[in-house]
Amino acid sequence: MYTIAKQFTFSASHQLDHLPEDHQCARLHGHNYVVEIVLSAPALNRNDFVVDYGDLEPFKKIIDTCLDHRHLNEVIPYRTTAENIARWLFEKAHALWPQVVAVR
Repeated sequence: MYTIAKQFTFSASHQLDHLPEDHQCARLHGHNYVVEIVLSAPALNRNDFVVDYGDLEPFKKIIDTCLDHRHLNEVIPYRTTAENIARWLFEKAHALWPQVVAVR
């Protein structure tokens, strides 16, 4: 099994309004996120890659267009926990590359 990973960054705001009012995450706040996409394959492709890093540009475009400097509550259809942000990104990435095994 061969595995590669690549990191991307974005900045965004969010609010977890289902939490008690005195919880720090219940208030509007922002983060500088680091996202890592992990891809695996049992064999390398004809170019000896799992996936060419250059071919991950559509994932970067999703992050830059949909998430960077956005309010995540308006973009992601789930509560905007780190876990659900990873879930949303995993769904987008796995639709493009079946080799995606994780987004963290």
